[in-house]
Amino acid sequence: MTGHDHQAAKPWSESALTDTEFDRHHLWHPYSSMTTPSPVWQVASASGVRLRLRDGRELIDGMASWWCAVHGYNHPRLNQAATEQLDSMAHVMFGGLTHGPAIALGRRLVALTPPGLDKVFLADSGSVAVEVAMKMAIQYQQARGKPEKQRLLALQRGYHGDTMGAMSVCDPQRGMHHLFAGVLTAQHFVREPQAVFPRTGPLQHEPLQHDQPRDDSILAADIAALRQALALHHQHLAALILEPVVQGAGGMRFYHPDYLRAARRLCDEFDVLLIADEIATGFGRTGKLFACEHAAITPDILCLGKALTGGYMTLSATLATTLVAETISQGDAGCFMHGPTFMGNPLACRVACESIDLLLESDWQTQVQRIEQQLEQGLTPLRGQAGIKDVRVLGAIGVVQLEQAANVAELQPLCVAQGIWVRPFADCVYVMPPFVMNNDDLATLTTGIQTALGQYLAAE
Repeated sequence: MTGHDHQAAKPWSESALTDTEFDRHHLWHPYSSMTTPSPVWQVASASGVRLRLRDGRELIDGMASWWCAVHGYNHPRLNQAATEQLDSMAHVMFGGLTHGPAIALGRRLVALTPPGLDKVFLADSGSVAVEVAMKMAIQYQQARGKPEKQRLLALQRGYHGDTMGAMSVCDPQRGMHHLFAGVLTAQHFVREPQAVFPRTGPLQHEPLQHDQPRDDSILAADIAALRQALALHHQHLAALILEPVVQGAGGMRFYHPDYLRAARRLCDEFDVLLIADEIATGFGRTGKLFACEHAAITPDILCLGKALTGGYMTLSATLATTLVAETISQGDAGCFMHGPTFMGNPLACRVACESIDLLLESDWQTQVQRIEQQLEQGLTPLRGQAGIKDVRVLGAIGVVQLEQAANVAELQPLCVAQGIWVRPFADCVYVMPPFVMNNDDLATLTTGIQTALGQYLAAE
């Protein structure tokens, strides 16, 4: 077939379709079907915490564009940083070259992250940050003369990304990647922690049964299960990977910081590295700058992404201790075997520096506490209602867990009709709003969730 014939054979031509039709027939959206696509809404512009649709409606964004737009949209300082960087260079390869924005970002990350994380690898997405961390752990063990330590231990209900290596450490049964189980590297898994994050507010978790063990008994059982898994598999384990305190896309679960503290101790005992995936939790989302701070621990390797650039562009960072980095560098390869094309992209690094400065100059802790209080107040009325399994809040994260998985195609339009943008998944209707959202907008957001869920559950 010639190029001309190939073009002529296409069943749809761009000129014959409206934008909506072209999108429906040609653009593949995340986790969507091309035969029965879910509805989408075209955004014309975004500013502050609002998305302006092409039809003129405005939606209060409760998702911060999948958790990354912590400063809201169209922020003048981030705009200015991007514009100024464009005047010098948008990109230059990082192999054999360096530049000011990458150095400035590295300085900030080394200073802000838990002590001991002194080596910074800049890549282009959260999934790649996880791939980099996994390769670091495996190459570290190889350089130590322990090539048999090449598997990872991960938590059930965990989620670490959509690339092949990252998928292998996501929950293999209940996760979204079970279809690929036969082609992914077989990793080891331990049950997810059952001891919940300690709460003192109105949403403190109540026992499911009157005879449920005390939290300390549950925590002890969690730690015993982790110890057992490490004792059984440590000779073949390069690292334990986990999402500290908050398991995100695996169910929006908040677990006890003492489990994280025990994980650090047990990894040391069994000679296994600890990888903390803070792609979702980093930069203040849980009320601490990094979720590891809830347990006052330093992982051997730390993954960052999402809010790193304030939602302006894709960028990730994988930080490692000096021991990990120097051991890898002294191995047979003499270097770390990874190098993405857009590694250390100057434009992304410059915006990331401005985003971090903007966060640190703000009273972000008070903002997150205020959001937590508003989410608790606004979501509490849903607790105990028919069809609602649980309501929980931590920092700037609010979760309504349903008894059954949500039908997104039915629930999403009900949320849009309330003037809010909320993207449910599985059995969770959750929000992670920008930190700059004011109380009135938070009230509209939570009231809209109450109304939309009331309509949805009544129709079920």
